Amino acid sequence: MSIHRFIVALAMTFGVPLHATADGAKKIQDNSFLIEEAYNQEAGVVQHIQSFMYLRQSKEWAYTFTQEWPIPDETHQLSYTIPVLRVADPTASTGVGDIALNYRYQAIGREGVAFAPRLSVIAPSGDYRKGHGTGAIGIQVNLPLSVELSDSVVTHWNLGGTYTPNSRESGGARADTVGSNYGASIIYLVSANFNLMLEAAGTNFEAVQADGSRQHEKTMFINPGFRYATNFDSGLQVVSGVSRPIGVGPSSGTQGVLLYVSLEHPFK
Repeated sequence: MSIHRFIVALAMTFGVPLHATADGAKKIQDNSFLIEEAYNQEAGVVQHIQSFMYLRQSKEWAYTFTQEWPIPDETHQLSYTIPVLRVADPTASTGVGDIALNYRYQAIGREGVAFAPRLSVIAPSGDYRKGHGTGAIGIQVNLPLSVELSDSVVTHWNLGGTYTPNSRESGGARADTVGSNYGASIIYLVSANFNLMLEAAGTNFEAVQADGSRQHEKTMFINPGFRYATNFDSGLQVVSGVSRPIGVGPSSGTQGVLLYVSLEHPFK
């Protein structure tokens, strides 16, 4: 499995601050791990997201840092994601991966339903010779949909695609590649600040071979976990969480752990 392609497709999470319930309490309405929720940042609030995923069998890992800004309110959002990867193929190495620059539009944001299409430019900042990147500029589109089924149950749905012209393999061979990502999750609000999560996420990406041909690489993970929010009088909100990615289908036999921390606060 290519952890780089999995991270590019799935490790960019986006969100908004906590929202009030009918009784005035705050509930978490963002901060998923592998699934993108369809909520933009509201005016005057910035979010800093960190995640770390470790795969036990291959001893590969990926750390990502994402920062999100409203422009100037929740209708438009700009963000970037910087990954640092430890890969096993072609040789064991650690380095910065391909950085993603993201724009997202809050197309629907009414009570109970949210839809926010995202367009990302993926910069070739990772060393393709070490398996840290594709060696070419890529374009990614994702279509996240969030639906509240009740006060305590929320679902999220993702479908996206990536196109990378002149993508490179470690020896320098080039080819145009395409990929897709998909997934869904269900969130159960045990309380306003404590959520149980079950995510399912997969990818199907083309990888360039040494002879310039392309080969499909598929991944599929089930990811049970939880998240907890702490709110401060200053307006700072800290969300932490942990989950256990379990490979199924093409990723069968792969297991790991994912750690998550988000800091969100007013900037004016």
